[in-house]
Amino acid sequence: MTFQAGVFYFFSAVLLWSAAMVVTIRNPVKAALFLVLAFVSAASLWMLAEAEFLAIVLVLVYVGAVMVLFLFVVMMIDVNLAVLRQGFGEYLPIGGLVAVLMVIEIALAVGPRQFPAMRAGVSPAIVHHLSNTRELGTLLYTTYVYPFEVAAVILLVAIIAAIALTMRRRPDTKYQDPARQVEVRAQDRMRLVKMPAEPKA
Repeated sequence: MTFQAGVFYFFSAVLLWSAAMVVTIRNPVKAALFLVLAFVSAASLWMLAEAEFLAIVLVLVYVGAVMVLFLFVVMMIDVNLAVLRQGFGEYLPIGGLVAVLMVIEIALAVGPRQFPAMRAGVSPAIVHHLSNTRELGTLLYTTYVYPFEVAAVILLVAIIAAIALTMRRRPDTKYQDPARQVEVRAQDRMRLVKMPAEPKA
């Protein structure tokens, strides 16, 4: 076994173990930390496959931003662990079936048929000089430009919906009206009262 194969199996084992801990551990904060470990292990596998751009994006976006925000949310809210654990065994078979289907779909999506440079007969020197960032950008903005724009529109709608849900009127929440604050006069908020001075005893 070569050193590269040993590193690959090590990071793969860490990734599978941390992913299993994410869905089986009871503490949400610990589950989020194990998810961070899974992301880092996946990024290491991307680096091993010479996909540096995907590895850096995975670390910066998910580990550096999404998971930090998720940890703040989990630690700031009161999570009822008993309610979260209810029905875990009941949904385990359907969850396993979905996981198997996802593995099959990923295997079909990332197979050699989808990557012409990885087929047999291609010189390793040609593959070595390919830039995965350039190839990804070329493929994203040519072949998949319309799905990319649709995903951008969906994300924009999600952002607008999140803002609308945050700004919705609630009967138990107090709001400020800037127009009324601008029209306020000092005479309406403050009154000077003159009182006679009291003589000393």
